[in-house]
Amino acid sequence: MPNQINRLIGPFSQIIPFSGLPIKGPLKDEDLQLIKDGGVLVQDGKIVSVGAFEALAKEYHGAEVEEITQPAVLLPGLIDCHTHTCFAGTRSQDYALKLQGKTYIEIAREGGGIRRTVANTRLATEEELTLSLSDRINRHLAEGVTTIEVKSGYGLSVEQELKMLTAIQQGANQTKASIISTCLAAHTLPKEFEGRSKEYLELMVIELLPAVKRNGFSNRVDIFIEETAFTLAEAEYYLDAARAMGFALTVHADQFTPGGAALAARMGALSADHLEASGENDIRALACSETVAVVLPGASLGLGIPFAPARKLLDAGCCLAIASDWNPGSAPMGDLLLQAALLSIFEKLNFAETMAGLTFRAAKALGLHDRGTLSVGMRADMIAFPVNDFREILYHQGKLKPFRVWP
Repeated sequence: MPNQINRLIGPFSQIIPFSGLPIKGPLKDEDLQLIKDGGVLVQDGKIVSVGAFEALAKEYHGAEVEEITQPAVLLPGLIDCHTHTCFAGTRSQDYALKLQGKTYIEIAREGGGIRRTVANTRLATEEELTLSLSDRINRHLAEGVTTIEVKSGYGLSVEQELKMLTAIQQGANQTKASIISTCLAAHTLPKEFEGRSKEYLELMVIELLPAVKRNGFSNRVDIFIEETAFTLAEAEYYLDAARAMGFALTVHADQFTPGGAALAARMGALSADHLEASGENDIRALACSETVAVVLPGASLGLGIPFAPARKLLDAGCCLAIASDWNPGSAPMGDLLLQAALLSIFEKLNFAETMAGLTFRAAKALGLHDRGTLSVGMRADMIAFPVNDFREILYHQGKLKPFRVWP
């Protein structure tokens, strides 16, 4: 048996595996399993055993040892289940307008917003998009994010969306992080289809989605339900067509107006994301479904609007995940841990609830079952913080970063 083990990593001051916890509803820090002076056995990128370091060292005495010589708390790698990190250009002009009091919808109506990034992204080459994407996802990886969802949605034509999805695929080949791509061709209506939303969605269904499926670019489809994007009825048509093709569904829901989350739950979407405007009916619908409620504190910080009701969502019995929404407009910061730490203090989420939203509950939002906990058979995606006590991590409000990342 010892010869089958590649590495024994440790000892860690504390290991918090996040195993055996419920997928939905509130959590308590007291529910966390805490392994002191622990170690992890890893073979071929998967976890073989987790336990006391000295006991593992004796049982697997032939294992190669990767010694940790400083105080360290080990957690599963973070999972960012909602990003728009493939883009070109900047929206600093839009941000300046926000500082002057303009709203997101006002800026969009005046030609800014998503369409500004669409114009810049259409001008960029596939190689330029790949390079900038690689820089962003590798920064994310260095900060402990080992799985990153990346959406298209700034091309808004068959040709340009395929260019973006190709760049995402190329970027995935240039990082040790795990990249999950999502087709967001229904991000908003491109200018050339003004007033013809049904025609645009039909084009995406007939021409783009089959090409996405055929080329293996993505198995996920997203749509933005909002006044400046698509209606509930349009979203239902598009999602139904995508589901019939075998795509998993996710929805930009309830960012400024309610109703989208309830549709996502009814259609069996993996997740409903944003939720800043979710009402009681939306929260109830999510709680009674398997659809994950994904909140995006970065968007609230970037737009200067209230956070999504994370505490209400948890207390209602939802599965709550936290993602960065990293994008050039409403969430340009892209620091997942910092955003989650700020959300935790304002929404009164404890450590267990916050980190669950960044690990195994975020994995559920992506339909992934092989990561998010430090359990036997799971991917050995792990991060270590330079402290003795796990409570230090959120205490520093996102400033404390991992010193080691194992993707």
